[in-house]
Amino acid sequence: MRQVETISSWQLSSLFLAFMTGSAIINIPTPMVEAASNGAWLSLLMANALGMVLLACVFYIDHQAPGHSFIDYSEKVLGKWITLCISIPLIILLILIITFIVIDIGGFFANALMRETPTYVFHTLILLVAAMTARSGIEPMARMFVWLLIIMIVLPLGVLALALPHYQVEHLLPVMPDGIKPVLLGSYRAFSFPYSELILFSLLLPFISKGDRKPLKKIMFLTLLVHGILMIIPIVLVTMAYGPIAGTVQYSIFNLSRLVNIRDAIERIESGIGLALIVGSYMKASIMLFILKEFLSNVLKLQDKQIITFPISFFILLLSLTIFDHQTEFVDAVFVTWPLFMITVVVLPFLFVTLVAFIKKKPT
Repeated sequence: MRQVETISSWQLSSLFLAFMTGSAIINIPTPMVEAASNGAWLSLLMANALGMVLLACVFYIDHQAPGHSFIDYSEKVLGKWITLCISIPLIILLILIITFIVIDIGGFFANALMRETPTYVFHTLILLVAAMTARSGIEPMARMFVWLLIIMIVLPLGVLALALPHYQVEHLLPVMPDGIKPVLLGSYRAFSFPYSELILFSLLLPFISKGDRKPLKKIMFLTLLVHGILMIIPIVLVTMAYGPIAGTVQYSIFNLSRLVNIRDAIERIESGIGLALIVGSYMKASIMLFILKEFLSNVLKLQDKQIITFPISFFILLLSLTIFDHQTEFVDAVFVTWPLFMITVVVLPFLFVTLVAFIKKKPT
């Protein structure tokens, strides 16, 4: 599969960090602490280790078929029809992921910032901008997202630093008050979101320029490690700030920013967290939409890949406005149904393809 656009390993790593961190840095602390209590950071470590294993499998397949995605490799070794059975659920899953991202950002605006504005306004705007970004191509995205990534990371970490007076180290103990099972549940949640999604990101590996693939492995593993650190920091600090109720505070970093008040000069800085959430969700939605556009175009054998960007975005907009009647249904779908769906549709087929790659070594 020949590609016109190419990016460097460092540019791909910046997209990878934006993809993995995205809205997770804002959304992950509360459900992780709810599931694993004080052991949430251990759950994140376990999920990050599993993510490393998945990333190693990604590069194993990439080594067997350089410049091709695992879907391309699957078509070579398993055949067209088995690969189609793998691809169709992945397309549905990509559509649902983008839909969930849009619903999440719309719910954040409706519940925390602009409560009287209809949610369809936020859904339309975020999808319109994401669709225009996805149409622009991977090279402009890689260049632009480097700066947005700095904003997305610096603002939450800055707010967490300013909230220093509210931290109490004793809230971190005991580490596992209810045993190992809650920690395993937390790792299960974190593995499904965001670590299992790195398999979908691997569909962008063919866009790496051939002369810049040598340092790719080290850079990507380092990026995943940095992502894990960035996720552990807010989990630990939110636990220190809220203690036993940390698992019940929605958008915990956003609400923590409301507590910051330094000599009546630095206060009401939650807008910075809101900006970080918007930027992170926008980047992840754009990358997912780009992956969906490329994937769907390859499956349908389209000559013009750009032609489906706005129609599929419009379909996702309609889906985001009708798929759930209440916010509680969305929460149940994300934390109960979604982890099992991700493992069944993404992880297991990918591991099967990896097993075939290990058995056959190289495609004939």
